[in-house]
Amino acid sequence: MTVETRQSSGAEPVAALRLTALHKAFGDTVAVDHVDLAVPQGSFFGLVGPNGAGKTTALSMAVGLLRPDGGRSAVLGVDVWADPDRAKALMGVLPDGLAMPERLTGRELLTFLGQLRGIPDHVLTGRVQELLDVMELNDAERTLVVDYSTGMRKKIGLATALLHGPRLLVLDEPFEAVDPVSAAALKSILVRFVAAGGSVILSSHVMALVEQLCDTVAVMAKGRVVAAGPLGDVRGDGTLEEAFVRLVGVDTGDREGLSWLAS
Repeated sequence: MTVETRQSSGAEPVAALRLTALHKAFGDTVAVDHVDLAVPQGSFFGLVGPNGAGKTTALSMAVGLLRPDGGRSAVLGVDVWADPDRAKALMGVLPDGLAMPERLTGRELLTFLGQLRGIPDHVLTGRVQELLDVMELNDAERTLVVDYSTGMRKKIGLATALLHGPRLLVLDEPFEAVDPVSAAALKSILVRFVAAGGSVILSSHVMALVEQLCDTVAVMAKGRVVAAGPLGDVRGDGTLEEAFVRLVGVDTGDREGLSWLAS
């Protein structure tokens, strides 16, 4: 598939993901408030924000899982809602709380999803084996997904996102409740994906994780992007956590403790 990498002669490269005036409300509650955001190609992009900031809603609209009330999402210049088949072929998505057929083994699940995507059998067999090897899931060859641990479920979820060879990965809380060994394996895979020219969008509450992995970051609060840019520019002279607290307006001053714990 050929994807345009420049909008026009002399123009900036097309963003891996571009959100333009993206908007979503649920009744009187505005979840995402006309968000504009550009994710550079080849970046490891972190999206952070407090609970209820609109991160998951924004990403769900960005990848075509939730229809926006207004605005536009484009993957490598392809409009997600105007040309969904082409856009979705360019990205792999790991939503938070991903549901998948659980009465299949990992191999069966990947094979089934690959067939749905129309990947030729001779190509699919090799990809499935390579993914199982890389994700260290071969020892669970006869284990059904329903019996997978949390770390194994995250691994097989990432494998399904990578199966069709996407250019962009969109991952919502991929390390939540994952043990350190599984987390290290997932991090290594994602770093290699970016090094090979892919782009990753990672949504997380863990500031230290974002600082470790990401080169670019955006901070959301109350449905809006309050800061975005290279990691060093957003965090300034302090840590990302300090910048995050300052940007979202959290009061960290003196507060009364629990009375029954006072000595």
